[in-house]
Amino acid sequence: MRDFAGVSGDQPLDPFALAQSAKLLVVDFDSIEGLSPGSREHLLSEGAEEWSGGACSRPLPNGWRLVILNPAHGKQRNRATLMEEVAHVFLGHTPNRLAVIGRNPTVTKGDLSEPPAVAGGRALARDYNHDDEEAAYAIGAAALVPYSSLRRLVMKGSAAQEVARHFHVSRQLVEYRIKVTHLWPEYKRASGTSVEHV
Repeated sequence: MRDFAGVSGDQPLDPFALAQSAKLLVVDFDSIEGLSPGSREHLLSEGAEEWSGGACSRPLPNGWRLVILNPAHGKQRNRATLMEEVAHVFLGHTPNRLAVIGRNPTVTKGDLSEPPAVAGGRALARDYNHDDEEAAYAIGAAALVPYSSLRRLVMKGSAAQEVARHFHVSRQLVEYRIKVTHLWPEYKRASGTSVEHV
């Protein structure tokens, strides 16, 4: 993906530019019409940590897919979320879907026997492929923080926060990459700082 984007190993990758190549159209959350004020408030406050973003499973007539990112999250987290959506496209994954699985007009508040997502008497279900999600996140993270540059910076003693600033990602994503690439022992030795486990 980095080669496709035309960036070297030391350059930060811009997932917003790469999204265009993946035919993903990032839509500003504020431009979404039809959300009730209560739903909008919930998605941006108490429900903000329950979603990061996502792509519509059905493409537009021109083949592009809409992507919405959570504006309550920081820029770095939005970059990682978008990169995950780009990775899904590059890996050829079938998009997850929300689907109506039945009608139950007798559902009442607090009825725990029904699925938690019930709208207008329609129960909703999301198909979810754990392996696809894990692969897209891992590949997206690797594209944002490539191994060769990460290893060089770790051996130089750079702190995770410095690496994060360089690649425009979060410290947590850098620490994830350090751990999955088995550089954590070297990082602890070379950084000389107290590192916290993520």
